[in-house]
Amino acid sequence: MHLDVQDLRNFYYRSTLGRAAQKAVRDEVLMLWPEAKGMTVAGYGFAVPLLRPYLPDARRVIGLMPAPQGVMPWPAGMPNVSVLCEETLWPIETGHLDRLVMMHGLETCERPADLLTEAFRVLGPGGKALFIVPHRAGMWSRSDATPFGYGRPYSIGQLEAQLRQFGFMPERNRATLYQPPSHKRFWRKTGRVWESMGKTLSPVVAGGVLMVEASKRVHASSGPGLRAVVRKPLGVLAPKPETAPV
Repeated sequence: MHLDVQDLRNFYYRSTLGRAAQKAVRDEVLMLWPEAKGMTVAGYGFAVPLLRPYLPDARRVIGLMPAPQGVMPWPAGMPNVSVLCEETLWPIETGHLDRLVMMHGLETCERPADLLTEAFRVLGPGGKALFIVPHRAGMWSRSDATPFGYGRPYSIGQLEAQLRQFGFMPERNRATLYQPPSHKRFWRKTGRVWESMGKTLSPVVAGGVLMVEASKRVHASSGPGLRAVVRKPLGVLAPKPETAPV
């Protein structure tokens, strides 16, 4: 079940808890991908809060928002780059993307297999995707006060196994949102402390959000073709035998 785009906008842009979550997740994204100069970058679901740092230098930035969720213009005060699309049929050419960020997309999709197939299609050779999902062991997936309390939460193993099944190669993973998902002033004022402590105590304290970076895995062609086989490859280095005198 997708949340409405108005609810997502109100959370991330009009609440202190949402702005804190936006900053914590975006900081981790920037640690993984500090720049995207000359690249084509897209975000699917409601990933636009994470894409703003790439606007100045990327060749193109696209905000893909699924039809069940709805769409809003983004970024504010600048030419719109967001577009409404079907969950499993994106208006992007095959192999066109260099970077893809997916947030509030995979866990709420009723056809995750088709969604991952579409994500694989639009990535170009060497392209990378970042999947951001609720952590099943974290507090945020158990709270209806945030968008991460909706849909299917994941563990690292579950998410990486699902990505491998559809051709992705998981490379790095992160967790974030260690602060409690509460609007109360005390937790908001101490949010940065919790994030810092969580990174230190991560084996004990579970972050509310998982992030897995994965690359597009392309197999070598196994089709028909001419193949040259050298049975003794080192033979070409052997000296030629001398010709016997006549």
